[in-house]
Amino acid sequence: MSAVMTRGLLFVHSSPSALCPHVEWAIGSVVEKRTDLEWTAQPAAPGMFRAELSWVGAPGTGAQLASSLRGWAHLRYEVTEEPSPGVDGARWSHTPELGIFHATTDVHGNIMVTEDRIRYAYESGAGDPAVVFHELSLALGEAWDEELEPFRHAAEGAPVRWLHQVG
Repeated sequence: MSAVMTRGLLFVHSSPSALCPHVEWAIGSVVEKRTDLEWTAQPAAPGMFRAELSWVGAPGTGAQLASSLRGWAHLRYEVTEEPSPGVDGARWSHTPELGIFHATTDVHGNIMVTEDRIRYAYESGAGDPAVVFHELSLALGEAWDEELEPFRHAAEGAPVRWLHQVG
């Protein structure tokens, strides 16, 4: 009987050079393998560096990666995990200003907003469409997308490294 595996991506959108080895160590502690990422300059933030990693591992690896990087000042990153049998996909986004955002995703990478979250938006709005709009914007992580978009575009054409989890 084989273990269920999934895959995903880690985008470190910006990291100070002094933090890069610590990021590699944190990733290595999750995937149980040394990582030597290919760091390149981040044009959207002069003096910062970026790297990408494609990973394969057990469901939950994305959450472990996001948690291992959470809370470091000046670090912007995104982690995705594809759905696997019995497990939804997910996306985590982090910026120093906003902290971390988590969303469940479908097989196409679309954010899925739950019925309870939509009800909360309606109830919070109490007839005020601006409040409903704000709550749904939060549920979709729009503030994180807006802040990370310049860093995503700066990465076009950058190399991606493949890594498989051990054990």
